[in-house]
Amino acid sequence: MNLKQAHSDNGHNLITADIHSAAHRFSHFAMNTIFEIYIAHEDKSYAGQAALEAFKQVDRLEADLSRFIENSDISRINRAAALKPVRVCLDTFYCLEECEKMYGITFGVFDVTIGSLIACFFDKNKNLRQPTAAELAEARAKTGFSNLMLDRENLTVTLKKSGICLDLGGYGKGYAVDKIFAELVEWDIKNALVHGGASSVYATGTLPERNGWPVSISEPRPPFKTLKTFELSEKAFSASGLRKGQHIFDPRTAEPAIQKIAAWVLAPKAGEADALSTAFMILSHEEVKRCCAANPSIQAIVIDDLVKDRYVIHEYGFGAK
Repeated sequence: MNLKQAHSDNGHNLITADIHSAAHRFSHFAMNTIFEIYIAHEDKSYAGQAALEAFKQVDRLEADLSRFIENSDISRINRAAALKPVRVCLDTFYCLEECEKMYGITFGVFDVTIGSLIACFFDKNKNLRQPTAAELAEARAKTGFSNLMLDRENLTVTLKKSGICLDLGGYGKGYAVDKIFAELVEWDIKNALVHGGASSVYATGTLPERNGWPVSISEPRPPFKTLKTFELSEKAFSASGLRKGQHIFDPRTAEPAIQKIAAWVLAPKAGEADALSTAFMILSHEEVKRCCAANPSIQAIVIDDLVKDRYVIHEYGFGAK
């Protein structure tokens, strides 16, 4: 277990100097990113023990949810023959149920069955390519939650056709943050902030002389000007964007999402915020507005690209604009 007082800078302007100076900081590498826990507690040793146990939850989840681990639940589902039920653990089943809900409220754009479709657009060297019409048609036939059958009583997942590729990358990291927080609650930790890769965050309690934990968001390109600062408490915060290249696809059109360059979402849970920030990179502004209006606990900030050297910024759920 790689638990330590963290010293590395994650490259995002989410965690402010106030947090660094007022809380014990611990980190752990998992799910191809760095998870960090900030705990405001008088006993550093106790905080470290709680963080260690919380990080064990992340490792266990990765073993169940990663499609890159041969014997994970997700890999076993992806290899399964059509109509053959695959029994999974409770966390995996819960994640798929929640992803199905996200699929519904995002008009079908948050879709963890999109793996085959995404694969069409990359060659063996992971470079973008244009798939043929036949390749797209075959991949689209293997995309969509209608191809899954979830049996809660028996905790089984059944594919209606073989070759479907599940990928929980847009939800699993946020869910891991939620599980870390649940473990900290068991340790009676009342003031903490948790993040996975600085893009999926949950905070509880407050820092001294604060109403929560100060987190900020910045412009996605240099000079990375701060756009907004939140006092985060009892809520999750997630970010998605195109800084690391094209990796978000619209399952409705089978095309990359290119109209927006960043999206941030505030929601009750980190898994939910993680899924929605991805979806809001794809949805039209009218669809984002409808989604937030139908779910009052959700708030969002979405940025279009530069227009006359200024970003076009849209806010949803923060009150009348």
